Amino acid sequence: MIQLVLLLLGVDYLRRRWITLAVAGSIWLVIGVLVFIDALDGVLYFPIRFFAWLLLLEGLATLAAAGTGVGGQRTLRYVKGAAFALAALLIMAGHHHGNFVLSMIFGTLFLADGLLQLLSAVVVRYSRWRVVATLAVIEILLAIFFFQPYPTHYVGTAPYAIGLGLAFGGWNMLLIAFRVRRMQNLPPESKRTLALSDDVITDPAIAEKTATAKAAARASATQADAPFEWDGPPAADEKALTVHVWTPVGSARTQANRRLIVDRYIAAVDANGVISTGHAALESPEGIYISLYPGVEIDRSPDEFGRILRATRENNVPGLFQPDYPTESKAWCESTTRVRIRNYHPEKLDAFWAKYRQDSTYNLTYRNCSSTVSNALEAALEGTVGTFHGRDTGWRAFLRLLVTPELWVAAQVRKRAATMAWTPGLTLDYARALSMLADPRPFSYLKMTRLAVRKMLRSRREWRQEASDAADARAGRMDGPRTS
Repeated sequence: MIQLVLLLLGVDYLRRRWITLAVAGSIWLVIGVLVFIDALDGVLYFPIRFFAWLLLLEGLATLAAAGTGVGGQRTLRYVKGAAFALAALLIMAGHHHGNFVLSMIFGTLFLADGLLQLLSAVVVRYSRWRVVATLAVIEILLAIFFFQPYPTHYVGTAPYAIGLGLAFGGWNMLLIAFRVRRMQNLPPESKRTLALSDDVITDPAIAEKTATAKAAARASATQADAPFEWDGPPAADEKALTVHVWTPVGSARTQANRRLIVDRYIAAVDANGVISTGHAALESPEGIYISLYPGVEIDRSPDEFGRILRATRENNVPGLFQPDYPTESKAWCESTTRVRIRNYHPEKLDAFWAKYRQDSTYNLTYRNCSSTVSNALEAALEGTVGTFHGRDTGWRAFLRLLVTPELWVAAQVRKRAATMAWTPGLTLDYARALSMLADPRPFSYLKMTRLAVRKMLRSRREWRQEASDAADARAGRMDGPRTS
């Protein structure tokens, strides 16, 4: 999540604040270690019940706003809200039973995530698979730590989890803060690249190339024409970046056999046994169209599908970049879903595309249509939250980003894709979440609160009107003509 925050805020934003980030990371790291050590003897000084109330409020607020999400966003919101609320209730319950159940839940989550990452690393074999496999083993060891009662008989479960989360978050923030600090010392002509994260590369030459364009945009922008939030997606005639997604089910040649989750995020199998993985493309108003497709037909039969999942060189095939959306949709079909984003950097997308299209290699797992679109989307959105059309929003942008529910959704999708493979379904959910971050909308919590308040006020007015009408009716009956 930290890496995604820094990606959206941008290098320029972070250079001016790297000291604050380093201090905050150090504080997080120290507090995390102290909380973890504090829990080892079973005597807690950490205000765990106060934290549980905060967790419960966050969980209930997420559940209340979950219905405003779309597709996978809605599901992940419900999962997050239910998990936070359940964890808070178990912490409040305390005693042996609550702590035991909480330990089993944490252990199961760590074990499932570790096994999933280990399995995907061994099967897919992408470039960093050994590192990810090592981290997966560490997760499995943490699961064992939560499962067994030593040393506090499950009393320290919640502080362990809090301490680990703070420590890892602080460590990541420290690494990125010092990495950003080093980047400002690189000469403009340097060809060396430094990554904000392991899979998103920020090239200093690209940053230098776009500096003039950004300065001009900053000079011409005013606070009036740079809104900090938009109430809804872009209109049909509004300038916006468009992500096209053909879902596996929507792009199947014949009626697909429906399988829950699998046909949404991985692949769909039609009546003839042919596997369809879907497709993704990106289109900009400036004329850039990014759509990578295999130049030769890939055998996607069930017998061969396991072999071609490996992200190894023997599975590389020549790729083909489609010229534009009308040509591709006419040859195939219209895209199933579209996600449109107003706030992006055309010059950064152009620089990314100029470099990326020099290599047309296609690999079903690590360099496919979905990974290409996701990387292009990140390049176009790098720094958009830190500066809205040239206006530096200061720490307001940072704080707003942290409390936006879609940040957690985007981070979970990105993590799954980075450790396994990008698919059209994951790209769709990722684009939807990023659209809410790049084009900020009124907070779901506040929006629902306003709707609830308006409904209450409207109901009160209706009740008063009904009471007034009833009183007038009674007065009319009493003042009417009397007969003896």
